[in-house]
Amino acid sequence: MTTEIVKADEAATVPEPRGLTPHTARRLALAERLLYGAAGTWAAVGPLTDVPWWAHGGVVLTGLASGRRLWKRTSEENGPGLLLSAMRSLPVLGWSGAYTAGLLAPVLEYPNGWPMLGAAAWTAVMVPMAPWTRSRGLQRAIAQMPEYAAAADETTTGEIVPAPTTYEGHLRLMWTTSPSTGETQLINIRQHREGHPDFDAVILAPAGQAVPPSVTQKNVAAVFDVPPATVHLDPVDGYGPGRMALRVTPSEAEEDAQRYGLEQLWHIRVSGPGGMLPGMEMIDHRIDEDRIRILVEADDSAMIALPRKKLARALKVEDPDLVMIETDGMARGVVTIYREHPLINIREATREDLTMGPDGLIRIGLRHDGRPFKMALYSPELGGLTDLAVGAMGSGKSVFLLTVLAAERISGIISLVADAQSGMSLPEAKGRVYHFGAGIAELGATLAAACAVADYREAVSSANGWGSFTLGSPWRLVNVTLDEINMVLGEHALVPAAFRKWVTGMVARLQQTGRKFGFGIRFAGQSIHVTDLGDAEKIRANAKQGLVWMGRVNSTMTQSMAADMVTDGTEIHAIRPFFGNVSDELFAAWDGKDTPPGPVTAGMAWGLQGGRAVLMRVFKALKESKTYPHLISLFESAPTIPGFSPEEHRIFQTAYAEALAAAEAFLAGEDGDGDSDGEGEGGGKKAKRPAAPGKASIPTPPKLLKSEILDVLADGKSRRTREIRSAVGVGTDGGPASGSVDNALSKLFDEGLVIRPGHGIWALAPETPAED
Repeated sequence: MTTEIVKADEAATVPEPRGLTPHTARRLALAERLLYGAAGTWAAVGPLTDVPWWAHGGVVLTGLASGRRLWKRTSEENGPGLLLSAMRSLPVLGWSGAYTAGLLAPVLEYPNGWPMLGAAAWTAVMVPMAPWTRSRGLQRAIAQMPEYAAAADETTTGEIVPAPTTYEGHLRLMWTTSPSTGETQLINIRQHREGHPDFDAVILAPAGQAVPPSVTQKNVAAVFDVPPATVHLDPVDGYGPGRMALRVTPSEAEEDAQRYGLEQLWHIRVSGPGGMLPGMEMIDHRIDEDRIRILVEADDSAMIALPRKKLARALKVEDPDLVMIETDGMARGVVTIYREHPLINIREATREDLTMGPDGLIRIGLRHDGRPFKMALYSPELGGLTDLAVGAMGSGKSVFLLTVLAAERISGIISLVADAQSGMSLPEAKGRVYHFGAGIAELGATLAAACAVADYREAVSSANGWGSFTLGSPWRLVNVTLDEINMVLGEHALVPAAFRKWVTGMVARLQQTGRKFGFGIRFAGQSIHVTDLGDAEKIRANAKQGLVWMGRVNSTMTQSMAADMVTDGTEIHAIRPFFGNVSDELFAAWDGKDTPPGPVTAGMAWGLQGGRAVLMRVFKALKESKTYPHLISLFESAPTIPGFSPEEHRIFQTAYAEALAAAEAFLAGEDGDGDSDGEGEGGGKKAKRPAAPGKASIPTPPKLLKSEILDVLADGKSRRTREIRSAVGVGTDGGPASGSVDNALSKLFDEGLVIRPGHGIWALAPETPAED
């Protein structure tokens, strides 16, 4: 924008007529009504009193002057302006007329009571009407009408300059009444074409001040109620930060649509030979108040392909996050273009949302198009399911898990929860679910106890000839939730490989067979990938049958999860931390300014189900005093915590206590009753397998390396070092290193537990009895 606009005659703006505050209007109306009461009394008795002739003449002349002025206005004005003049002349004309009738009554031989009655009638009409006070409100209403608005510009010397056009006055009124514009003025307004809203102007700050940061593209768009993309703010060449050039062009996109029509515009910019995506044809569209929906079909010789950023560029949408795409992966897709991001505002969950239906589904949030997003707590056909919840800190993962756990309690499902981060991630669940384990050892013990109950159910099912699980007949559904699982199964998890292998084995066991006995499993972490859950194809397949809730994670993770889980061709993009227009950030970088962040996107995620991807957001939960009171109330809306049968309860608690003791001892570097050496390989006696309650069994906790070596030598035979290495798994996946075996043998020799019959040959010391 050039400085030509700025260098025109600049003027300070005189504010438009402002309305009265309610308090001021009431006081003014009261004063006006008291005046009418006094004037009406004088109009009734004044003509009958003996006062000088000039007093009577003044009243009559006042009425004549007012009538002459109104008559002159009829030839100069029309419409609302004339109505305003008539409204203000009415009290004076009526009062003067009643007074004059009283003076003429004796001359015309009218009874004296008629003039008094006329004065009383005038008073009775004027007091409730208060026309002069009401004319102030009428004046403001007229000033705000685009066809009658007017504003007077006045130079600093007091010289009156020609009034701007009515559209200019309307724009100034909108600008001065907006709180985001501060003390700035809108000057040098130039409308592009008459009848079109597009205009150029200059924003002028008070002398010595810069245009405030609140004057942003988004706020200016709100002032004039236009799309943000149609507002352009630029510095003014040759001037400082106290001026900013403004261009508003809301009719540009509308004119394009009117000139071409949406279908022709799509053909020219998208599907035609010179378009961004040739062959992607529009076959139908719907234009709503807040969105445009376009049904697209690929040519017969092509697969559907609708890259989001290319579409945004072709359709001149500055923020690609406002473009949502869903496809069937083959021929058709739906493109939705929103006026503003549809997931900024979202409601809280209700008990009805979280009550599971006969199909096993609950409503966990909303899709971008406003439809409910549903997830299955179990499948009537498959039984228990496997779910994944992935998200960085602040992505809303904990709210998602807590909402699901509240739904399980409301729906009568047993929740076994283990939080590897010492219970810090899900504190609201503690004491509100059947079981809550806080810590890495507790996570392993929770899995072991769940496997023990699954073994019990398997034995009962086998004895009764049951081949599948039926909800509530005879057992409740059990869902195991393992939060922060990446601390155990992640690539850089700080746990021994043997412990990780133990947990992975139990995970595989529950995934492969637990669903037949009513066990589902849910993993949650900041960076977990499907391959972390084991390499077995069955495990990966089970993970794809449930829900993958993928919140804000890094782009590499997004691409990997999409490759694993999405088969319909939907383009999955990383979720940003904050809502906001990317063009705002770009211009802020250009101008060297900071852009205030928009609302956080916590809770927004990709829901991956059945090979499809849907952008959704979990129902809102507000944190107060470091907890979520609404989620707690949802938990407690179900007064009873679902639990196991008495026999299952006994099995679970016994198995959990025994497995927890073994897991804690292992992680502390202990082995059975031996001592710890601080390296995780100490101790003297091998760990005993805890006895199982009833027919159930507890998965064997991992053994320390020295215990495994003692097992190899327990038959009393001597073995070479390479034979011992091979026996304990050196060179196998998850096996120990050769150096670790050598170090363990040296420690056992120092402790007198093994001997060296020859060079590189080892045997169990005679005084050390082997244990079963």
